Amino acid sequence: MYKYALLAAIAITGLAACSQQDESAQQPTEQVAAVTKPSDPNDSKAWNAYLGQIVQKNMQGMTAERPYPYLVPAGDSDDANALRQRQLEQVQDTVARGVLPGNMLVFAGPDSAKTSQFVADAFKDAKAGAFKDVIVLVIGDAGDKDKVTATLQPTGATIRYVNM
Repeated sequence: MYKYALLAAIAITGLAACSQQDESAQQPTEQVAAVTKPSDPNDSKAWNAYLGQIVQKNMQGMTAERPYPYLVPAGDSDDANALRQRQLEQVQDTVARGVLPGNMLVFAGPDSAKTSQFVADAFKDAKAGAFKDVIVLVIGDAGDKDKVTATLQPTGATIRYVNM
């Protein structure tokens, strides 16, 4: 009798341990903390981390392998202006050639006004309907949303504007 009671106790203990492991496996072990908006406009590493989490939350509907992000630099120094100009020329070339449906272009930066102007300049010569089924995500301040929307609407792009 003692032998059967001991086997039953071991079996019950084993089942309880398995049950606890199953419950803990279903619960996330580590929550990733949200990255807050950086205060230094020149800290590109912090901005990439901050903006990256926003991009991750807005990728629904994208069928391409990865999005194409453009971090528009802040500042009015010669270096910042030159970098923005080179990046603008690259995006204007991309806009002129077109982008395949299912892709996502992302535009963001520490200075929302510069980002919205960048988008306006980049898409000013885009053909009507040329971006059908292409997602264009712009991350900026609420005050710049109308300018970006007015620029992108004729292209037929799926416009996503996220407030920083």
